[in-house]
Amino acid sequence: MSMTMRMGRLSRARARAFTLVELLVAISILAIVAVLGWRGLDGIIRARQTLTDQMETTRGMQLAFAQMQSDTERIASRDVVGNRAFLQVGGDRFTLVRQVFNDNQPARLQVVSYRVVNGTLVRRESQPTRDLVQLDALWQAAVSDSDTSGTVALEEKVASMQIETWVNNAWRQAGIDPSANAGATPGRSNPIAEQLQNNGVVQTGDPTGMQVAIQVQGQQVPMLKSFLLVP
Repeated sequence: MSMTMRMGRLSRARARAFTLVELLVAISILAIVAVLGWRGLDGIIRARQTLTDQMETTRGMQLAFAQMQSDTERIASRDVVGNRAFLQVGGDRFTLVRQVFNDNQPARLQVVSYRVVNGTLVRRESQPTRDLVQLDALWQAAVSDSDTSGTVALEEKVASMQIETWVNNAWRQAGIDPSANAGATPGRSNPIAEQLQNNGVVQTGDPTGMQVAIQVQGQQVPMLKSFLLVP
């Protein structure tokens, strides 16, 4: 083979090969595409995780509201509790007396309370009773937080809970009107009611509705649920 032919083949081989600069440019382009693809995939994963968390939170709140619905549907009537309190609302909490019906057993009364503790919505229920004196003790233990039995965590990451009651064809915020704390424990006065009566403002009738607004951490709009308080 002549020297001329060898030089020709070598020149053609060099013409088909990539230079170092071309390789670096190709690697740089592939790296950029990989980074862009990773960012897109990471964004999709994060969005999916956020959506999953929101769905779990919504599902948890639906279950919590369903439990509240069940409790408020069984709220004790004035005919049952007499002059005793059967509903008390306040900041981040509310307490009520509900009737318990079991098969082949007489109706009994139970104190149920909801409150937000360290960012967690918890529900607490007392043992059922037919003794009104015992009911007074259970109620006092619930409103003073001295009873820690029967506590169940319903939902975490709760920033706040606001309650309003429907009294005299208007919504009343917790702690503003005396009817929000329906009834009165015997031997205990209601300072808010006394103050309003002294100012000439008279509120009559028990609340017939309640609205609960729960603000979940990371969400701008609170979740609302209204309940009818007619046993």
